[in-house]
Amino acid sequence: MSKQAVLHDPQVPALGNPNGDVTIVEYFDYQCPFCKKAYPDILKLVRDDGRIRLVMKDWPIFGSVSRYASQLALAAGDHHAQALDALMRTRGRLTVAEVDETLGRTGFDVAALRQSYGRQRRRIDGILVRNAAQAEGFGLAGTPAYLVETVLFPGPPDLADVRRAIAAARTAGH
Repeated sequence: MSKQAVLHDPQVPALGNPNGDVTIVEYFDYQCPFCKKAYPDILKLVRDDGRIRLVMKDWPIFGSVSRYASQLALAAGDHHAQALDALMRTRGRLTVAEVDETLGRTGFDVAALRQSYGRQRRRIDGILVRNAAQAEGFGLAGTPAYLVETVLFPGPPDLADVRRAIAAARTAGH
């Protein structure tokens, strides 16, 4: 597993600045309460900084509903960020009906997303397999987990520590 494969998988959508000078990777699950709690703070950090690429790596470890949510969000293509955002802002455990309702309220045609997933199944399932292999390769026990370039935070990080890792990455000129 190379640094390039983890930080710059061309099939995994990036948020924030696509040409950012620092990449943060988050391994997450749409049903992880710690992922959802940290999500607004991480987004704010990325937006306020303006020079960070944020790569949200779906790692659906909470079962079939998590996998379903990941599949539909990744099937959203150019609108992935909106699907991800809607699902990350849900509360608690999800059902298939709640995933569908959340995406429908956000303006998605859920049947079209399912069809899109069907057409892209090999690519999307490949992303999920790669993400899981990377997480296991890092020895992660669960979500969330963050990488700031090569600095690993297994679990919800303190934002001050993340800011220090960002500054160190910039100083190192990774």
